[in-house]
Amino acid sequence: MRAFVLTGPREVEVQEVAAPVAAPGSVVIDVARVGVCGTDVEFYTGEMQYLHEGHARFPMRLGHEWMGTVAAVGDGVDPAWIGRRVTGDTMLGCGACRRCLRGDQHVCEFRTEVGIRGGFPGALAEQLAMPVTALHALPDSVDDTLGALVEPGGNALRAARAAQLSRGDRALVLGPGTIGLLVGMIARSFGAEVHLMGRSPRSVEFARTLGFDGVWTEADLPELPWDAVIDASNAPNLPATALDLVEPARRVVYVGLAGSPSRIDTRTLALKDVTAVGILSASPGLAGTIELYASGAVDPRPLVAATVGLDGVGAILAGERPEGAGRGPKLHVDPRG
Repeated sequence: MRAFVLTGPREVEVQEVAAPVAAPGSVVIDVARVGVCGTDVEFYTGEMQYLHEGHARFPMRLGHEWMGTVAAVGDGVDPAWIGRRVTGDTMLGCGACRRCLRGDQHVCEFRTEVGIRGGFPGALAEQLAMPVTALHALPDSVDDTLGALVEPGGNALRAARAAQLSRGDRALVLGPGTIGLLVGMIARSFGAEVHLMGRSPRSVEFARTLGFDGVWTEADLPELPWDAVIDASNAPNLPATALDLVEPARRVVYVGLAGSPSRIDTRTLALKDVTAVGILSASPGLAGTIELYASGAVDPRPLVAATVGLDGVGAILAGERPEGAGRGPKLHVDPRG
């Protein structure tokens, strides 16, 4: 089968590789759609921290935002899975440690991560093998595009829930990239008044087409009481800004990661009596995201600017946008094309 392989920093190939086999407890999936993520770009540039910590190494196969159809099952797996449209968890815990046993496999010390950590091959290929325990079935109302947006949506849903917003509360999301826009859409579905703050003119202009209550730059951000501030950016200065902006006794949520250390003043945190929450992984939010998409309460399909084949992935990782792409921040891949 064909697979996209990252052989080194800024070195890519589409290779013929051995097709996966359904091992006991696992399935093989015909991949239909894969999202390209900022994490994938960090692997491409060689900046991803896992490379320096020994959790990942080249060559590697990327792709952790995906959906497809189950084509084969291994021993011990119900054959009823065959033909079902699915997506799956990125974080695969060991299943035996204290964290896994309490339901927190996404922070398992010994976890693998699909297309990211521990050498687990990702979904930028015609087929993908997955443990059946990591699968989530997709209803017909969640099409292929939405199915490949479940994983980023799970992160965003967890961030929006962590903000503990009530109807009529005012939320500020920092960073109108894919995660920030998804956080904003989900928070809006909760009944919150949602504002976004960005820096890139293109991202700010696109966010203004999505009907939020306000989209601002740092220079023109109004002085309003923010009941929650969600940092979905990669700017190292914005975690401190989020803490400065949030109302006392309310919540700051950190779901974005900067490429260099971020600093906050814990005196501000304590003296404002603010609760700060960090979000890693979509795992606990996948089922809820599927429900939101299926109900129509949140429709993030406008975020997808274009869909390319495996041969177009290298250019995307290098920062090029496909000809005719829309203005949204997310790019998808159809490995069958």
